[in-house]
Amino acid sequence: MSGGLVALLDDVAAIAKLAAASIDDIGAAAGKAGAKAVGVVVDDTAVTPRYVTGFSPDRELPIIWRIARGSLRNKVVFILPAALLLSQFLPWAITPILMLGGAYLCYEGAEKVYEAVSGHHEASGEPEIKLSSEAHEEQMVTGAIRTDFILSAEIMAISLAEVADQPFALRGVTLLVVALLITALVYGVVGLIVKMDDFGVRLARSGSGLSRGFGRGLVKGMPVVMSALSVVGTAAMLWVGGQIILHGLEEFGLAAPAHLLHDLAVAAGGALPAVSGVAEWLVQTLGSGLVGLLIGAVIVGVMHLRPRKASAAH
Repeated sequence: MSGGLVALLDDVAAIAKLAAASIDDIGAAAGKAGAKAVGVVVDDTAVTPRYVTGFSPDRELPIIWRIARGSLRNKVVFILPAALLLSQFLPWAITPILMLGGAYLCYEGAEKVYEAVSGHHEASGEPEIKLSSEAHEEQMVTGAIRTDFILSAEIMAISLAEVADQPFALRGVTLLVVALLITALVYGVVGLIVKMDDFGVRLARSGSGLSRGFGRGLVKGMPVVMSALSVVGTAAMLWVGGQIILHGLEEFGLAAPAHLLHDLAVAAGGALPAVSGVAEWLVQTLGSGLVGLLIGAVIVGVMHLRPRKASAAH
């Protein structure tokens, strides 16, 4: 009896060790996959707050919650099964799809640069809806979830590429963990950003002189934070998009651009040995961003040229 109990305990211990190892594998894979998608996460965080602009403070968090639920549904119900099927039956298609997503990021980033430089903003073409109405809220939530779908697809595709060589079950659990954590991170941060000025107003109206001053600083500083976040989001799109394109070209045998950028980064690190790691990272990031801006500029030019040709034809 005691021998059987010892054997059972040994089996339980072995299962526990295997489970712990699996959890470690999932955690490591999810961390690696999520880190690669950080540029898109920053952009997602930068984009979302504009969808609650103009609403009363009591509607801001409910709207963000609705968008977060839509984002999680996008990732778990639609994108995750498609990504797993793709990785199982058409793994060769992951790189081209990633490159298409990278090109889209380049286009979005370059479009924002174009709008900032030219002062031109595309008209939505949608009928005017009264601000803060139920119809306006529905329109904003729908638009946010639609935009999120594209960004979520890119996040999941980048994450999938990092675990494409893992077993099917580990891929699925890793992508599920990434979906849950990134959604919580993005919309948790968005909620904090959106309510930060309300918190500042409360501090400015009550408390000690120090807290009132801090509150006024929050209220005045939030527009600057939002502008900075928008710039960071645009830069991240160009950097990540350019990096994806360079890596994809390398996969298809066109390694010269990626190798040239790598050589420049190594040369920069050698020229600045005290901060070699930082120098290499900066050169790689700036180089990828410039590649992304160039590719995006070409796409923006084509997209803006088409309406002109259409109007000229009429």
